[in-house]
Amino acid sequence: MHLHAGGEGMSTARTKLGIGDSSTCPSALAPMQDVTGLPFMSLVAERGPPDLFFTEFFRVHANSRLSPAILSSITENPTNRPVFAQIIGENVADINRTISDLKEYPVAGIDLNMGCPAPRVYKKNVGGGLLKDPSKIQQILQSMRSMIDGNLTVKMRIGFEDDQNFEEILKIISGSGVNLLSIHVRTVKGGYNSPPQYEYVDKALQLLGDDCPILVNGSIESASDACLLKDKLGVMGVMIGRAAIRNPWIFRQINEFSRGEGIFIPRRKDLHSYCMQLYKVLHNPGMDERKMVSRMKKFLNYIGSAIGDDGCFLKRLKRAALKDELFSIFDEHLMDGARSELEIPIDSGLVSSSGVASSSGCEF
Repeated sequence: MHLHAGGEGMSTARTKLGIGDSSTCPSALAPMQDVTGLPFMSLVAERGPPDLFFTEFFRVHANSRLSPAILSSITENPTNRPVFAQIIGENVADINRTISDLKEYPVAGIDLNMGCPAPRVYKKNVGGGLLKDPSKIQQILQSMRSMIDGNLTVKMRIGFEDDQNFEEILKIISGSGVNLLSIHVRTVKGGYNSPPQYEYVDKALQLLGDDCPILVNGSIESASDACLLKDKLGVMGVMIGRAAIRNPWIFRQINEFSRGEGIFIPRRKDLHSYCMQLYKVLHNPGMDERKMVSRMKKFLNYIGSAIGDDGCFLKRLKRAALKDELFSIFDEHLMDGARSELEIPIDSGLVSSSGVASSSGCEF
């Protein structure tokens, strides 16, 4: 693996991105559509925020306008952390118009989505679909760079079906003055279940250098995963998505692990409180109760994997249709009297009965 020392150039890049010197393993909450809006950002921040936030993507097309709901995660954000606005599109004129609109808001930078693996997205040649067309990427990034005085960032995968265009796209990114690259180490067609291919990060480091730091993304499940990958790969930091839904304390744990401090380990009552608060912040008074329960399930399907009850929580969850049914499931599975232990990964051998784990730091 390429060991990336990170000298003065990296320090300058971190400062420009808004990452403080005290962060020993910089982290970001990955943008997830219909998940990482203002309510979820706020919940995560209460439990220990990442260094950077990215919005859900603003759709960019001929008739697009900035989504008020997504804008609220910028204008009403209480986290005191930089918030980057992510856009998804392929028409340069429409992208330029959207950038002009976003300049009116306190964004830390603008991020181009080049990795969304949803078929309904990539079939429109946006998101992960862009990876099939390096010349289009070059056209978009050069235009974006001319429009953006501050941070221009990119989130991408290693390719569409294979790595055929990976190196060419990295060279385009390097030549376009991109300030931060987040790499999900799978192809678009690999979805979320194919093995992560971390070896591609080394090539990116070699081609980009210190001027464009890298966040690695994909299958980072714990604080130790984050810190050890950061050190082994030589990247600036990590970007975490699905694991933060299941364990919203993960960014706090990363900071504690990287500093060799005791790691907070959530109890069942903590997860119960999280689920109840999640319902409260997501609840829209005008939303039908059944639709609200259905919306909660998008989050609870991830949370259920931490409960360690042979799938009983998830089985009951599938049948729940009303709020009272949902709350009853929370009470029975997540209060202190529930039978089984949580299965939130922290690090092998770190869990203790006191609720605090000890760590020797971030050595690989």
